[in-house]
Amino acid sequence: MDGMTEVEIDNKIVGFFIASHDTTSTAIIFIVSYLSDHPEAYNRVLEEQMEVLRSKEGGLLRWEDIQKMKYTWCVACEVMRLAPPANGSFREAIPDFTYAGYTIPKGWKAFWTVHTTNKNPTYFPDPERFDPSRFEGNGPAPYAFVPFGGGPRMCPGKEYARLEILTFIHNLITSFKWTKINPQEKISYIPSPIPEEGLPISIQPMPN
Repeated sequence: MDGMTEVEIDNKIVGFFIASHDTTSTAIIFIVSYLSDHPEAYNRVLEEQMEVLRSKEGGLLRWEDIQKMKYTWCVACEVMRLAPPANGSFREAIPDFTYAGYTIPKGWKAFWTVHTTNKNPTYFPDPERFDPSRFEGNGPAPYAFVPFGGGPRMCPGKEYARLEILTFIHNLITSFKWTKINPQEKISYIPSPIPEEGLPISIQPMPN
């Protein structure tokens, strides 16, 4: 990191922590929360994951097993749409440009808010409703849902994050049942969304 100031180094370290840990852990905690709130989605995920469990006959998960978790990933995407791990991102205007009647001069910083895109009723009708089927088939229109960014700046850890999330959910839902202790728990943003009490749950082993 020669040539970087201490502030720049600090910013890089914080960025690494948020990108490598906070995003996936936030996605996982809200998947657990939403599955607790939506029994129909929970049952479909459980059915899909039990089928994967039976097919691997006690062995470790394989890459081809991950590819079978299509509905579970639809649930994960809908959760990330409603509770995005990142609130947005800053970009610098390269040339002057006009958007929605406003002119943004070259060099100005613009902040894109994820919630504005993820809850745009043009692409997501009834946007506050939890509906994993939005991501079945071809899914949303291009660039309407970009939890990992898009274009040349897409997150290089996208597939690793998908692997991490699906592996966690597989092992959790095939081994345990759970309920939220406080269904009315409030959410704080610091900067990623996080349940204020850490999402305490009551957990029981799945019957054999």
